[in-house]
Amino acid sequence: MSTSVSIALLADKFSSYLKFEKRYSPNTVLAYHRDLADWQGYLQEQMGVGSLEEVKPVMIRSWLASLKEQGVTARSLIRKISSLKSFYKYLLKTGQTTSSPMAQVTTPKMGSRLPAFIKEEEALQLGQLLAATAEDWKGMNTRMLVSLFYTTGMRLSELIQLRESQIDLPRAQLKVLGKGKKERILPLTVDMVQLIGEYIQKKRGLFESREDLLLLTEKGNKLYPRYAWALVNKILGEATTVQQKSPHVLRHSFATHLLNNGADLNAVKELLGHSSLAATQVYTHNTIDKLRAVHRKAHPKG
Repeated sequence: MSTSVSIALLADKFSSYLKFEKRYSPNTVLAYHRDLADWQGYLQEQMGVGSLEEVKPVMIRSWLASLKEQGVTARSLIRKISSLKSFYKYLLKTGQTTSSPMAQVTTPKMGSRLPAFIKEEEALQLGQLLAATAEDWKGMNTRMLVSLFYTTGMRLSELIQLRESQIDLPRAQLKVLGKGKKERILPLTVDMVQLIGEYIQKKRGLFESREDLLLLTEKGNKLYPRYAWALVNKILGEATTVQQKSPHVLRHSFATHLLNNGADLNAVKELLGHSSLAATQVYTHNTIDKLRAVHRKAHPKG
């Protein structure tokens, strides 16, 4: 078994297998290849994973959740799950792996599946826990990551690439380069401005300049996806009851809590960097549930 072989190479071999041995149509082979390329891109960009042995079931579930957030249809999600299951079935058959993480990934009921988010009271508990976090550099990074995700709704890829030059502390805002190289301006809270200022000051005292990047690891290197993912996963496990623990959960919480407290849907769309309202409207389900509960309690005939 060659567990160190890259996912990209294995995906190419799988495509050849479908084309020459299974005799699938060109369109079907292309569909499988695109699904695997999308999955591989997510693993590389969000998790820093490029080899088969590093893939875990939770990473696959996180990918599916991110696709749902982007407005991908239920039919397309089910097809992508099928593509991955076929891919791992091929890997097992050819001896490239001895187990499949897809065994722990069930096809969800896409019509009723909503983004995972933390409760508002848990957000307060999370803030208290972060305030008591150790003052070492890993503790500083944990506070920065969680605070930026929750107060701005940024994507993991956007946060890792964030540079000091994109931050305007006097104006309490920062500029993000999102998907399609589309820029958007995000406001910062007073506490966030203070935290960023303290982080930058300490960073300059500890490390040499590193291409203007805001966040660095304890060794002074660029933050990488798996490092950020691990810190967020750990703190969410300590402070919340949410089952899915990832940076995306904080982004979901940012949007859900804004809408639950009366924010305009179009404004939340712009803050999240969505290209259309369809991707943002998934969060309104939680808002509607809250409004329905208020209606039942307050209306004379509720």
